[in-house]
Amino acid sequence: MAEKFTKNAVGRMIPEKINGKPVIPFQGVHKYITDGKRYAPPLSSSANFPEDGNKQVKDLKTALKNAGIKDGMTISTHHHFRNGDLIANQIFQAASEMGMKDLVWFPSASFPCHEPIIDFLKDGTIHHIEGSMNGPLGRFASQGHMRGAGVLRSHGGRYQAVQDGEVVIDIAVIAAPTADSFGNANGLTGESACGLLGFALADSQYAHKVIVVTDNLVPFPCIPWQIQGNYVDYVVEVDQIGIPDRIISGTTRITRSPDRLFIAELTAKFCDEVGIIKDGFSFQAGAGGTSLAIGNYFGEIMRKKGIKARFARGGSNQYLVDMLEEGLIDYILDGQTFDLAGVRSMRENPHHVNTSPFTSYNYHGKGNFAGIVDVVILGATEVDVNYNANVVTHSDGYLLHGIGGWQNCLFSKTVILPIPLFRDRIPIIRDEVTTICGPGELIDVIVTERGIAINPRRKDLLEKTANSKLPIMTIEELKAEGERICGVPEPVKLGERVIAAINWVDGTVIDVVYQVIE
Repeated sequence: MAEKFTKNAVGRMIPEKINGKPVIPFQGVHKYITDGKRYAPPLSSSANFPEDGNKQVKDLKTALKNAGIKDGMTISTHHHFRNGDLIANQIFQAASEMGMKDLVWFPSASFPCHEPIIDFLKDGTIHHIEGSMNGPLGRFASQGHMRGAGVLRSHGGRYQAVQDGEVVIDIAVIAAPTADSFGNANGLTGESACGLLGFALADSQYAHKVIVVTDNLVPFPCIPWQIQGNYVDYVVEVDQIGIPDRIISGTTRITRSPDRLFIAELTAKFCDEVGIIKDGFSFQAGAGGTSLAIGNYFGEIMRKKGIKARFARGGSNQYLVDMLEEGLIDYILDGQTFDLAGVRSMRENPHHVNTSPFTSYNYHGKGNFAGIVDVVILGATEVDVNYNANVVTHSDGYLLHGIGGWQNCLFSKTVILPIPLFRDRIPIIRDEVTTICGPGELIDVIVTERGIAINPRRKDLLEKTANSKLPIMTIEELKAEGERICGVPEPVKLGERVIAAINWVDGTVIDVVYQVIE
């Protein structure tokens, strides 16, 4: 029987089922209101756990066996170790050796270090991945080799899916830089210190079985505990959970590209001119080179004005920590720590606060932090003339990136995308993006090296820049300029098979990714 599709609110055709499960098409921003109750995992009894609190077992395979691993189960991991993670590959190596089939991997994100997972997709150990696929795994899926369809969610969308019971985690494996034998754990100390473990919070709270794996077992109590041992079933000590120089590598660096620096300067000048940078404002920027440069320019403006920000949302890094310690920021509300300075600051400074997708991004909560932020600086792989934006696929259709917190940040008061006008001689601004990850009504400003486009919905920003010396243009003018330089790109050839779904923050499906025809 042919697959049935329906059109969603941004005009994309969405299959009625993904991996055999019914889906809800995107209905528009704030249009889908959920009901029901939070999902609840099975109750446990202390009678079934050691009275001395020691939950340690000899190895990961034993923990998986004791947790009752079976064919078809959903196994979750977190990505705070980024490209230095060693545990996810070991989980599925053990599962393969045990003869498991059709498992679902539910990572908060994957990285090139997870390329060995392809072997377990090929041999049937894993059926599909429900998580952001960066690099080799995304390419493998794009080529149509994964049996099931991937499901990509934002950080907040992942928490929402677990909280709502949309995804039921059978076994969560939480790699922790420091833990005790009861299961209390944190990411602040140890050879593999990564800062915080917020992406594993939902896993610890809602999974049926929870395994903590650590390479730094300390006597009870592990203080502070970011993961509470009362949620944990088993503890495993291993030699190494992560490669430190791939988790964090000193300091993320500001871009040296003249074009990117100019984009950063234009972005900061725009924010200053329209009155965003004022005493007590708040901001969020990523850890990429351009975003770091924007933060640096923000700091210069703040010093000149003699003002400070109430808080900055992280990813934290050396530059954000320097601003905190200089007194330019009252608080860092950190969702992911990107370098050693961030780890140290979180460990030592009570004004550097670890957060999680529950507090920052979960759409099915009683509010979240995103709407409080005055300005957020984000990236994109493509933007179209309706301001819709793409962060997961390239213009060739390949799925190579994850969503991260990008969708959740779109609810900030002003959303700015500083992007180059073209990459590899391919214009970034198009008639239609290859994949819609965020609707244009939530994206306010596009800043390129050739000009700045303001969404017509933001009449306030247009009025404030009516007599500006900044290069204000329409999105159509920017698109034309990119095509004048690079030419009009050829349309990408895609197959009919859906290889991944892109969920919106409320659990609905905003778009799908199709197999690439090579």
